[in-house]
Amino acid sequence: MTPLNWGQIFAQLLIQFVPVWVTLLVIFAASITFKRRLGLYGKLFDSKVGMIGFGIVAFWLFTAIFSEGVAIAGINLVPAIATFDPLVQIAELKNKVPGTFIPDSEELAYLLGGDNLGRDVFSRMVIGAKGVMSIAPAATTIAFMVGITLGLPAGYFGGRFDTSLSFVANLVLAFPVILLFYLLVTPEIREAGTEIPLWLNNTWTTSIPNILAAILFAFPIVFFIILWNSKFFTQPATRLLLISLTLLLGFWAYSGLAFNADPLSAFGLGVFGMSPNLLNVFVSVVFVNSPTVFRIVRGLTLDIQTRDYVAAAQTRGEGPWYIMLWEILPNARGPLIVDFCLRIGYTTILLGTLGFFGLGVSPESPDWGSTINDGRKLLSIYPHPALPPALALMSLVLGLNLLADGLREESLKD
Repeated sequence: MTPLNWGQIFAQLLIQFVPVWVTLLVIFAASITFKRRLGLYGKLFDSKVGMIGFGIVAFWLFTAIFSEGVAIAGINLVPAIATFDPLVQIAELKNKVPGTFIPDSEELAYLLGGDNLGRDVFSRMVIGAKGVMSIAPAATTIAFMVGITLGLPAGYFGGRFDTSLSFVANLVLAFPVILLFYLLVTPEIREAGTEIPLWLNNTWTTSIPNILAAILFAFPIVFFIILWNSKFFTQPATRLLLISLTLLLGFWAYSGLAFNADPLSAFGLGVFGMSPNLLNVFVSVVFVNSPTVFRIVRGLTLDIQTRDYVAAAQTRGEGPWYIMLWEILPNARGPLIVDFCLRIGYTTILLGTLGFFGLGVSPESPDWGSTINDGRKLLSIYPHPALPPALALMSLVLGLNLLADGLREESLKD
């Protein structure tokens, strides 16, 4: 059967993304209507660059959300964007051109062609967005909590504490990133007959990422405990309630994410957990990004702590952590929000790099980096398997950069 022409392919692609178009239309209409009440987010819609960036990022976000559809109680509320299972192989469609119909069908086609194993390139690109949009923002958020928790006291107190942390941060930043990824992500290889220490969990693929996970995943708990303690120090009841909830929810998530030991998993109700490969990638990205965030926060703290409102807070007798978290940090939010958007873009590139080199992901994973690497091998003969994930990665990073530019432009007007 004759493959679909490019006009038919584009029309079908537009139809597949209908849930995304509808969601974007609703969000843009509501945001523009109420933008004067939405703070910095609302001001973003006064910037054309910011709107374009936000639109691109939101497109991939909702593509990830709707990639496999949305169903509640067996009722399919939103149809899946992906047209095939990303792991299904059809031998007859190996390296077939975009628009090729599957055997014995006049309706189902590989819209962007098949790869070297006969898998649907379009479905792998769509499902791959789910991994990127779930890892990059979460890893960047953890990295920011680590950087803020350490950067604020380093810049505020200075002295040996600042010198020691700055030395460690510079040491990590000076290390070659790719080599660092190889050390953190590549599974540990042991000689035959070598005993594994009892204190190591057999589910760990390597000890280093799990030790780092135990350290890094504790920072969000520490951050929120300090935040509530400094804000509600004079309100013991409220402070105790918030800290108790933070400890309860924090250690529930901590045990599941860092040690894959969600307490509810014994009852089949586990919520938090990561596969060893995903944990390795996640921790590596957090570890690489945290020193840069630390240096940014430290520099902003050194500058802001000389302002009059900080001196006024010190005169009132406010504690150091109150001043850092409720006087200095809010006034540093503009640069930090911009850097947060840019850093998600950097993290997206890092994830693509890891996948491209085959680090930390399973060979059949539909992540964009490994898909690009698979298509690269036959790029001169069959360019279609590598181009869609490469363009997807490029567009997401471009959108994040444009979003950061829009936020920077509007924050400077404040």
